[in-house]
Amino acid sequence: MVDPGVSDLTRAHREGFVDTLEGLTPAQWETSSLCTEWRVADVAAHLAWAPVMGVRAGAAAMLRNGLSMNRMIARSAVGWSRRGRDAILAQLRDNARTGVTPIGMSPVAGLADAVVHGLDVRRPLGLPGQVPAAALAPLADFGLGTPWPMSTVVGGSARRRVAGVRLVATDTDWIHGEGPDVLASAETLLLLLYGRPVPPDALDGPGAHVLRARLP
Repeated sequence: MVDPGVSDLTRAHREGFVDTLEGLTPAQWETSSLCTEWRVADVAAHLAWAPVMGVRAGAAAMLRNGLSMNRMIARSAVGWSRRGRDAILAQLRDNARTGVTPIGMSPVAGLADAVVHGLDVRRPLGLPGQVPAAALAPLADFGLGTPWPMSTVVGGSARRRVAGVRLVATDTDWIHGEGPDVLASAETLLLLLYGRPVPPDALDGPGAHVLRARLP
């Protein structure tokens, strides 16, 4: 059964992402995102069609890409982006309406895609992020609990990345781990957990130096 809180958050973030995309200029659609080798257009295309890729299409794409999940995801998004802005926006709107999630993934995966990929787009464009307090706990649990090999498609092993410290959100009531404290905003914590670039000065506290040494 889908948690209505997660369902509502996912729909709101998907709709908010479409609103953001609709306001972008053609040049902004071509801007590099936080995802390696993806433009904003490619991120949007991934969010549009990855949730509705069928089993047969997914299997065929995996074979074409040598059974590499990461390669399949990266190349598929670039290919889908060629369908154009209007088709991407229409599919994203439909996904928000239906609440569809990728095959075999929990409903929280849809929320993770909407929030984290939203940051992948907004941060390079200098647009404000959207990480409400209610989203941090389920997204952190999802990132920390995703085992190998699926962890390779959500930024690598979050559990290994933050081992040995206690993460403390500064803008909501959330704590994880044991060790010296690392203080950061919910947005920064999600970037960290999902393997995105984190400015070193966004981490504070006695354990911050431990994680700074692990940043790419």
